Amino acid sequence: MQPEATEPEEDSVWEEPPSMLWGLDPMFNAFNRLYVKDILHMRESCQVSGIYFYNSHPIFKVDVLGTVVYKREREDFFCYGVDDGTGVINSLCWKDEQWREQGDPATLWARAFGSSACEDFNPASELKKLRQAQHSSSHLEIGELLRVRGPVKTSRQQREIMASTYYKVSDPVMAVQISWMMEVPQLYRQCYDKPFHLDSSAQNIQGGSASYLLGRATRILKDFLKEKEVTRFRPYDVQDLLQPLVSRQPQKTASEQEPEAGPSSGPPTSFKQLRELLQKSLQILQDEGLVFRKVKCQDEVYHVTERDKDLLMAVRDILREDCRREKYAEKGCHILHILSSVRQRYSRNVSKAALVLVLKALECNSDIISTSDSHYTIL
Repeated sequence: MQPEATEPEEDSVWEEPPSMLWGLDPMFNAFNRLYVKDILHMRESCQVSGIYFYNSHPIFKVDVLGTVVYKREREDFFCYGVDDGTGVINSLCWKDEQWREQGDPATLWARAFGSSACEDFNPASELKKLRQAQHSSSHLEIGELLRVRGPVKTSRQQREIMASTYYKVSDPVMAVQISWMMEVPQLYRQCYDKPFHLDSSAQNIQGGSASYLLGRATRILKDFLKEKEVTRFRPYDVQDLLQPLVSRQPQKTASEQEPEAGPSSGPPTSFKQLRELLQKSLQILQDEGLVFRKVKCQDEVYHVTERDKDLLMAVRDILREDCRREKYAEKGCHILHILSSVRQRYSRNVSKAALVLVLKALECNSDIISTSDSHYTIL
């Protein structure tokens, strides 16, 4: 009986752990006996292709036992559809080179071992028996039981197993299947359905170290800017997006909490953490040039750099005017000259990183062209 599926984490909150920590999970290098349904629905890594996640466990090799319900044969491989009762997955099983060679068994034996074999030993007959045994274990028909182990791949938007080992299972009294059906639920309860935790010395993934948590928050804000296509926003517009990250953090005990100064000491600790996380995330976006504040005042308004039409127009106008001057007519304007002009005419808070993004956007639109690594001119 298949155990109850674990509720997947919210897409806006869950983010895969850094790849440098994957090897600390014992499931990473194991052939995991997952149900086909779970293999088909595993989340693929955005860091490394061919790596998948089941309940925060990094997985790329599986072990499946099921009935062949589909078969397709090519010169180099078999493609079997394996059904374990929860779903069907294709298994690509390559043929062994030594058994695909055709010819007379006696000739093959003499070529491999010479003609000095004992007269009472028939090499051609023995080689024929070996071929028949290999053929029967690797050539399956619909309805037969197959065990396949190998890495999971996604090809043409279809998930399949690239078999490293496969063979037909002889199970006349269903002893193998019964044993499998008893072992797999135990593995789910003891391993697969328990999220993997690292101790504090190895950066607890679920609790999240400060740097890791900040990376998750920054990614959420970047996804928000990309999906919503906003031109400007205020901190309270995106604050709720980071709330689940703070609420999932382990709470301090009473002895670990800082003493309060009085009844009006300020907002709760969780709100302070949220505000601090939001400010640090926005600062990272500013350092990368993705957003900037045109005017620094009490009303915090952040402009999305690549969607600020006024900024794009200001840079374009500066290049159009200055490139007419003899000094910049041949090579164009240096990026530092453009930055200085933008700060004088548009906003003192535009950073060099933000200007680089603007120049790239204008160049992609064929409004300007780069004449060197740091010089630009109008088209």
